Amino acid sequence: MYDPIMRVFTLLEILQGRDRVSGLELAQRLEVDLRTVQRYIVRLKDLNIPVDSSPGVGGAYRLRPGFRLPPLLLTNEEAFALSLGLSALRQVGLAGFAPATEGALAKLGRVLPESLRESIRTVEAVVAVEPGPWVAPTSVECLTGAATAIRTGRRVRFGYRSHHDAFSQREIEPYAVLHTDGRWYLIGRCLSRQALRTFRLDRATQLEVCSAGFTPPEDFDPRRYMADHMPFVQSNYQVDVWIDMPLEEAERSFAFWRIAMEASDGGTRLRCGRDRLEMFAAMLLSVGRRVVVYRPEELRETFRLLARHALQAADSPRS
Repeated sequence: MYDPIMRVFTLLEILQGRDRVSGLELAQRLEVDLRTVQRYIVRLKDLNIPVDSSPGVGGAYRLRPGFRLPPLLLTNEEAFALSLGLSALRQVGLAGFAPATEGALAKLGRVLPESLRESIRTVEAVVAVEPGPWVAPTSVECLTGAATAIRTGRRVRFGYRSHHDAFSQREIEPYAVLHTDGRWYLIGRCLSRQALRTFRLDRATQLEVCSAGFTPPEDFDPRRYMADHMPFVQSNYQVDVWIDMPLEEAERSFAFWRIAMEASDGGTRLRCGRDRLEMFAAMLLSVGRRVVVYRPEELRETFRLLARHALQAADSPRS
């Protein structure tokens, strides 16, 4: 018996079976010294297990009379984290988990000791978690089905509505599910395209786990894949501009804009996909640097429109 965690649980079992046990006996049975026994007792108290001690050589310990070990051992921080995590599911577009969330919180409240129930009440009473406007509601069935298929190495089949509202049936070998920017993405090898593709799960319907299996690549890194491909997901416009700004500064300024950047001609080349150009154009203007537009032509017109609005605002009367 060498694992400290196992020794702590063994100590708890000993205390449950006896009215009182001396520190010396505990040290002998656990094959540790008295100081280590004291550390284990402190650990049990950190888990809200009431251990009473009495003075003397090595001391003696007992569980407080009437105490019954709950089926779940959590610290205050762990109980708070669980409650907050369950409440935050809506923030990632999974409001469909609401009944399961309420059920899980109710069960936690029943099995946890009173001191820990206060953590759950605190979250319910004073913490509000609301999804941002960019969060896309996602089917719980699609998410759990995709996760099951990935874990078991099986294909999935689903209906998919593209960015341009075109509907198709897809069958893929799923590699990973990843959440970013308020949306859940399914990454996998599309059998009809014979290539890696990224699918938004909020656009998927009737996802079915197939019986056919596959072997996923061992070295696939979903985070790296998304970082490399996210700027170019299907969008209304593919943007390509140059800005008079060093690459290091551009990486700091545009870190949250999902833009592919590279040093070019003393400045930085920016490439990305965008559904709407107004916000992107306004962002470029806000940094006050010279910009060269390569494409799309619509971005030039967007700059002209913003310029007209700016002049109108500048010349508008104060009263």
